[in-house]
Amino acid sequence: MNRPIVAITMGDPAGIGPEIIAKAMLDPVLHSRARVFVIGDLGRLEMAMKVVDSPLQTRRIESADEALFAPDIIDCFDIPGVDTELPWGILSPEAGHAAYLYLEKAVELALKRDIDAICTAPLNKAALHAGGHNYPGHTELLAELTGTPEVSMMLTTPKMRVIHVTTHIGLVDAVARIDGAIVYRTIRRGHDLLVRAGIENPRIAVAAINPHAGENGLFGNDEEAQKITPGIEQALAEGISVEGPLPADTLFFKAGRGDYDLVVAMYHDQGHGPVKVLGLENGVNITVGLPVVRTSVDHGTAFDIAGKNIADHASMLEAIRAAVELAGERAEVK
Repeated sequence: MNRPIVAITMGDPAGIGPEIIAKAMLDPVLHSRARVFVIGDLGRLEMAMKVVDSPLQTRRIESADEALFAPDIIDCFDIPGVDTELPWGILSPEAGHAAYLYLEKAVELALKRDIDAICTAPLNKAALHAGGHNYPGHTELLAELTGTPEVSMMLTTPKMRVIHVTTHIGLVDAVARIDGAIVYRTIRRGHDLLVRAGIENPRIAVAAINPHAGENGLFGNDEEAQKITPGIEQALAEGISVEGPLPADTLFFKAGRGDYDLVVAMYHDQGHGPVKVLGLENGVNITVGLPVVRTSVDHGTAFDIAGKNIADHASMLEAIRAAVELAGERAEVK
């Protein structure tokens, strides 16, 4: 198989994104698995390389086919625009707008199949909004840029995978939005992704909304029967191996010990909490349902430690690894 071409977007250039990219590019295993280049501000990348004392060289490129992919060089598709005097760890509109431009370029290249996958460093939502782009985060922005009406967020760790029915909305709004149709579509997207990743018959468990899965109507307003079960039944009718709705507390315990390949969470914190307890440093965020492969670190811009050479790049390496796995088929047929 050809090594997939993965473009890493810098995210917010005032956060830890440039640093974790600079550190990740020092890893020899990364270069054995993928052909990687960076989309971002070259000047900012070089600042980060000084922070981490990187011995690598940089090289400006203007298209994916100009990249050399040499292990001692970081190819950078340079999109300048951030003031060199902008301090690390400062929220700014220019950095938020820059993060948008990096992602926009990556999507353009992916849709043209110039690259096989996108791996994103973190952006800052407040900076993104200040820069004129009113999206809750990467997931919704990617859906807009690719013209995709609905996508799902999946978080993965070495011990667990979780896909979310709803994400960046309030809890009351999330419960209102859930219905059998969106539950089914989420199950289907998660199932199909795992099959493409090599799991022939994924074991999927669906979390309930209420404590004890509603205790047969004792808790809540029968949301499990009305909002979740119809989606599960549709998936079962199509031959998908799925159970639920199950009480979330025991479900996540069982998933953590390996009973399931995928958990379907109903709302943001129901899925994010267990995953981050298991290991934020190895977490990966995957956007499921896009026409392009996109993975990301499962942490934020960490403004409080940006520019201090203490940010851990393990999640970035895991995100690149996941991008390579998901992009395998695309790289094979290019």
